Amino acid sequence: MKELMRRLSAHPFITGELLAASFFANLLALASSLFVIQVLQRYVSYGVDSTLATLTVGVIAAIVLEFIFRQVRLILVSEHLSEADERWAIGAFGIMTTAKITALESLPAGKRREILRGLDQVETTYNGANISTLMDIPFAFLFLLALTLLNTTLGAVAFLFILGANGYHLYSRKRLAEPTRELSETAAVGNSLIATSNRISDTIRAFNGGNLLMQAWAKYVKKSQGLRAHIGRRQGQAQSFSQSLQALMGVAIIAIGAMLVVAGDLDVSVLIGANIMAARALGPISRYAQLNEQLIKATQTIENLNELTDLDVERDKGTQIKNYKGGIEFKDMSFAFGESTSPLFEALSLKINPGSVIMITGKNGTGKTTLSRMLVGLLDPTRGKILVDNVDLAQTVPAWWRTQVAYLPQEPNFLNASIRDNLLCTNPDLDNEALNRCIHDAGLASFVNESADGLETQITDNGYTLSLGIRRRLALARALTSAGKLVIFDDPTEGLDDEGRAAVFTAMQTLSKQGRTMIITTADPQILRGARLILDLNSKPVPTLKRVSPSARPKLVSEEQSS
Repeated sequence: MKELMRRLSAHPFITGELLAASFFANLLALASSLFVIQVLQRYVSYGVDSTLATLTVGVIAAIVLEFIFRQVRLILVSEHLSEADERWAIGAFGIMTTAKITALESLPAGKRREILRGLDQVETTYNGANISTLMDIPFAFLFLLALTLLNTTLGAVAFLFILGANGYHLYSRKRLAEPTRELSETAAVGNSLIATSNRISDTIRAFNGGNLLMQAWAKYVKKSQGLRAHIGRRQGQAQSFSQSLQALMGVAIIAIGAMLVVAGDLDVSVLIGANIMAARALGPISRYAQLNEQLIKATQTIENLNELTDLDVERDKGTQIKNYKGGIEFKDMSFAFGESTSPLFEALSLKINPGSVIMITGKNGTGKTTLSRMLVGLLDPTRGKILVDNVDLAQTVPAWWRTQVAYLPQEPNFLNASIRDNLLCTNPDLDNEALNRCIHDAGLASFVNESADGLETQITDNGYTLSLGIRRRLALARALTSAGKLVIFDDPTEGLDDEGRAAVFTAMQTLSKQGRTMIITTADPQILRGARLILDLNSKPVPTLKRVSPSARPKLVSEEQSS
């Protein structure tokens, strides 16, 4: 209900119109009850056909007007209150694309998928029909007031039943909240298992992992089906209670009303009309009960959405260096994942002047890829700073900074879009001639030429359907499209054949001759053979800078190494 109030408060004028439409629709709904009373009192007693005709025309007019007011209300809700669904959808996906990586990864991938899937639940719950149902609830007391005016005793009876129904439905909703939350969390586990079965189908079969995965799936199915059955039983109990309560109220109204009729305090026609009014008064409460499960799921989805939207996002304002030259400096920098007390490295102080070339080496897990991601601005240091041309990287605009970097990640992946769109992401103004040159230099020309749609060939499954070698060549071509002064290649020759390796070596030589600053993480002996400066991450906790050929080393790099 908080979400409904938020939507209504965002449009006070429209809310006023909705309340007016709801009031008149429910006021006109009284006509059918009054019609019954008047027909029994005036027509049945006196048999004047003109009286019946007048009453019939009047009630039909009221029913038509009621329908019109309800349709107007439905249109107002659909046109004005549903825009919140679009804001939720765009905002949630916007967070997925702009949140800081460390913040985003604090939510499991399965939960993130479940949150986005829950957007449909919110939209379905707060559609025009359901909001109209919720807006009818306050006007149930309009029928109760009319019933009380007809007979105070019957009005009191109906009030007690409505009060009891509302209390039970609030209790029922509370009982449903916890199992519904558990079902949502369980669904996130199921989403992860489905994603696993799709993404690593070869691994599952090649290493006989099917049994292990099936055990996890069977456990998920058992738990989720148990929760659904539990929720279904409780929801069924609520609906049965609602139906039984409505029947009991009818019995109570008729029984007590009959006693009043016998006592001469009530007319039979009024008793019949009163029974209809009581049923109409209880109707919105009963329909509200049927929405309990939907409202609970929507509420929990919105809570999860708020958790998602509270994540820290990357800055869209900050410093943009007018002419970045390629300088990089690490100042007393350390990094550790999460709550880990053992940093990957610490006290790293190193100044890299524009145009320098430095290799970073180390065993698996020593932090080579992590350092590359930090340089791209995807991860923040736990302590210390990264300076770019003497400006703190944390103060720059990330979107601008990434246009200054030619980045080749260790594990490349792509957008589900055309090859052209993927290659032009960071430099959309690149002309066709320059783009084709990047494709040629990456050794990708034959692949593009042999593809049916050339550069318009669509990449699917984020590129994982392509071989590793093709993915790395695509990633190299994407890096070459950047005009950035800083080049970051993370294990650039991994997974490449001789032709691909040659393309990488040639590209590195070309970029170096262009005066770009180059930071290469690698364990490739052929690349390291020509290195003059190597940052060794095997040295713990403080990395060591090694000068391979001190006499031949150009004075382009200076460092401040902590002792």
